[in-house]
This record gives sequence, C-alpha cells and structure tokens, in this order.
Amino acid sequence: MRGPYDRCHVCERKENIGLCAHDTAEEVANVRPRISLAGQLLALQLGIVCMVLIGVAAVSLAQSKADFSRTEGRTARSVAEAMAASTSLREALENQRLLGRGELDYRTTADQTVYIRTVAENTRSVSGSTSVIVVGSDGIVIASPDPDQLAKPLDLPESSLVSRRGWVGEAEHDGEKFVAAQVPVLSDNPQSLGEVVGVVVVSRRQPSLLDDLRSAMPNLLTYLGIASALGVLGSLLVARRVKRQTLGLEPIEITGLVEHRDALLHGIKEGVIALDRQQTVTLINDEAISLLDLSPDAVGRTLRELKLGVPLLDVLSGKTGGSDLAVPVGDRVLILNRMPVTSRGRPLGSVTTLRDRTELITLQHKLDAVQQATDALRAQAHEFSNRLHTISGLVELGEYGEVTGYIHRITARHAELTGSVTSRIADPAVAALLVAKGSVAAEQGIELRIAPTSSLGHIDERLSADVATVVGNLVDNALDALGAGMPGWAEVEVREADEEVVVTVRDCGPGVSPELAEDVFERGFSTKAGDPGRPRGIGLALVRLVCLRRDGDVRVANDGGAVFVARLPKYAGTAS
Repeated sequence: MRGPYDRCHVCERKENIGLCAHDTAEEVANVRPRISLAGQLLALQLGIVCMVLIGVAAVSLAQSKADFSRTEGRTARSVAEAMAASTSLREALENQRLLGRGELDYRTTADQTVYIRTVAENTRSVSGSTSVIVVGSDGIVIASPDPDQLAKPLDLPESSLVSRRGWVGEAEHDGEKFVAAQVPVLSDNPQSLGEVVGVVVVSRRQPSLLDDLRSAMPNLLTYLGIASALGVLGSLLVARRVKRQTLGLEPIEITGLVEHRDALLHGIKEGVIALDRQQTVTLINDEAISLLDLSPDAVGRTLRELKLGVPLLDVLSGKTGGSDLAVPVGDRVLILNRMPVTSRGRPLGSVTTLRDRTELITLQHKLDAVQQATDALRAQAHEFSNRLHTISGLVELGEYGEVTGYIHRITARHAELTGSVTSRIADPAVAALLVAKGSVAAEQGIELRIAPTSSLGHIDERLSADVATVVGNLVDNALDALGAGMPGWAEVEVREADEEVVVTVRDCGPGVSPELAEDVFERGFSTKAGDPGRPRGIGLALVRLVCLRRDGDVRVANDGGAVFVARLPKYAGTAS
C-alpha cells in the first residue's frame, strides 16, 4: 500500500490519504482509517484517566480494608472483653472446669452450658458480630453459631489459653476471612483466682473485593464521569493548540514532510545551511558540510565556533549583502545566496545556498585569456592593415625613401614597447599580455606605459595565470574608462615585494567616485550603459575574486585619475 505522499503509478499524482482512483479494490480495502490528532489525544487522555482511576480505586480499596481491620478489630475486642468481664459467664465457665474434674453434678453443668450459649447468641445479635464463640479451659467449643463446631477443639492462630493475653488479628474459615478478637476469661474463685477458665472469640467477616467494588461503584462512576469530561475537554484544547502550532497538519503529514525534506536536502547538489537569530546552525546538508569542510556535528554550533573565514562569515551573517556572491573557500570558489527567514513579521534566521563554481571560474579565466588574445590579434591585424595601406600608398606615389623611414619609425615604436616590457617582466605570459595590450591601446589612440619601477621574475604557473588575469582586466578597465578615440595614457606597474606580487594600474581618466569605491568590484556593477553584446561589471569582480582566493586584496584610489592596486601573495594563506 502506498504511503500518504507516494505517487500513483498510473497518474503520478500525490494523494494525501494514500488512495487514488487507480488503486485496486484490495489496496482500498487494506487502507486503514487514520485517527486524527484530536482522536489520538482523546484516546491517550482517556487511557491515562482510566489508569489513574484504577490506581486510585486500588489504593482506596486497600485503605478501606486496612480501616475495616483496624476498626472492626477494636469493636470485636471490646465485645469480647465485655463478655469476659461478666461475672455470670465466669461462674458458668468455672463450673464447666469443675465438671471436667468431676466436682460438680452433670445437671448443674448442663444448665450452665445453656446459659453460656444463650449469652453468646445474645451478644452476637446485639453487637452485630458474625460469630461469638466461647471455648472452655480444655479448648473445647461450648458455644458457637455453627453447630458443627460444638464440642470440638477450636483451632486458634494464637491461643489465649496459653498466653493468657488478648489477641486481635485475621483468621480464615471455610474460605472466608474474618477479623477476630480473643480475650481470656479469668476465674473469680478464691481457690483458683486468676486462672484461665475459658476464652471468648468474637469475629466479624471481612467484605470481599466484589463487595468493596459494589459499595464504591457509585463514587467511582462519578469520578470517572468527571475525569472523562475533563479529559475530553483538555484533549480538545491541546489538539487545537498543537494543530495551530503545526499549521493544521496531522502527525502523519508532518512525518511525511520531514522525510521528504531530509531526502530533498541531502539529495540536491547545492549546499544548504540554515541559521537562527543567534547565528547557530540549525540545519545543514551533506553537500554544505563537504563544501565548507565542516565536521558532521556542525548543527547546534555557532558560526564563530566553526572558525570560518572572514568573507564567508560576513556573507552567512548578513554583513555582506547581495546575490550570487563569490567567496573563496580553500581551493574552491563558492557562489552564495542568503535569504532571511521571517514568520508573521518576526525574524527567525536565514537560509543560505552554496554552489561550487570553481570549474566555472577557471573556465572564465581561460575565456578571458582567449578574449584578450583575440582582442590583441584583432588590434594588431587592424593596425597591420592600416600600415600596409600606408606603405602601399607611398609606393604608388613613388615615395620610396618615405616608405623606408615609415617602416623604421613603426618598427622602433613597437621595439621600444617590447623592449620596455621584456627588460622588466621576465614571466612570458605576463610580458606577452602587456605587449598585446599595448597594441590594443595603440589602436584606441591611448599610450600604454610600463612603469620604470616594474620588476617581475619567473613565477609559478598558477600565480602567473592569476597575475595575467588581474593585469589584463585592470588594463581593460583603464582603457574603457578613457574611451576610444580620446588621447590619454595608462600606466602599468608589476613588481615583487616580499612574498607578494603588487599590480598597480593608473590612468588619466575621470577617476572613481569615493562612494563607489566598493561597488565597482561587485559583479554586474558598471558606471557605463550596458551593451547587449558585451555584459559589463565582470572584470573588476573577477579581479577581486582572484585576489581574495589567494588571500590578497584589491583597492582603488584617485590621484589624477583612477589608481587600482592589487596584491597577490605568492603562496595562498600568507597574507597578513
């Protein structure tokens, strides 16, 4: 049978109750009706009430039995003591004892036996006792309401004939339990003063469990009715409150949502991390743990306890706002999107998604390099074409001497730029890039200078690629700021300082407004109108991303134009 959120194999439709028109009759018959939350709470509450009432009834019956034994035992003892104190009974029992010794006539003793039985029966009737038994000094029953006990020894738990003391306790006869009291009868005869001449036994039958229940039933029913009414009312109120807090969902629906949420969170390729208002991790999936290199017990810990990097911490905590924020984490470049979570206008925390875009950024680096090479080739081809046209025109005019001078001039200018670059920049990739950018600048009528203080030796391939990316994008930004066809200059300085490479690009353009000093590095931000064929706001964002990935930075200032300074540590993690 399908679960509450499983799909039908025919119509692929989810059914909350687990049934569909395409289900077979057997599947429909096997579906058990689910009890609502209110019904479950009501059943649980009634079960608790019944258990409590059973416990109370058991305690009450036990207490009632103890009270009965104590009260009825005192009453039985009082009745027995009153009989034992009777002078007439003492004389009658004394005569019975003398009969046994052969000192009295049988007829006199017979009259005494009738008297003893009469007194015992009268006492039983008046006191309401179950039985009153009188035993002679020889242990033989003289008086008893049960004829089968007469003239037979009485089996007593503790014989007062021997102990000469009274006794109160429980006894059992023919399967019934009694509260019994024994009191010895002492002789008044001067010759045998104080001797035990008999025992009076008074017993009162204990009510059975059924009798106790029958007597307590009215009260129990009253208590059960009151408790049931309170239980039903309490269950309805609790169910109403719980359903309001769970947005009206039943437990089976909540279980389904939790299961589907876990399956979704741990099944998607993007990382997800949720925080509460105290910046404590409340939820994180496997992908986020892998991307951030966290321990599996990250849930319940604050961001500071996780010891994340400052750029990542600023984005997760909301200090850095925006969408599609690129943050370097180790060797990865992650794209983060943070969304605040509120409920009824009250902030609850935030949810941040993480995507690994390392491969995409690497590909973009390569595309930028290709684009730069293409631009350089295009500029060189255009410049070469113009020079060929010039030479061709001079040849047609017969100015052969001028042709020679023109060729020497353009060759010297190119050699001057190439020599300026190669004498200061030893890294082939960076040097080639600067030579190509010189051709692009010359095409736009802009002079590209290499600062005399530039000095760069051979560096490793990864650093060379990063420096080339930074130089190329900063030079493009300077040329773009000056504009094509306008006279101007841009200067590039690339130098090694301690354990880092410093790239400085300045121009004679309008500069950057101080309030935009941080915005210019945001992806998609540009002070110029957008070109549908060429998206803007990418170059400087890429420069900052490359610098941050190497634990460096990039800043902009104004000094007769814009001055961009980028610092790239030779080894990631060495920036102070």
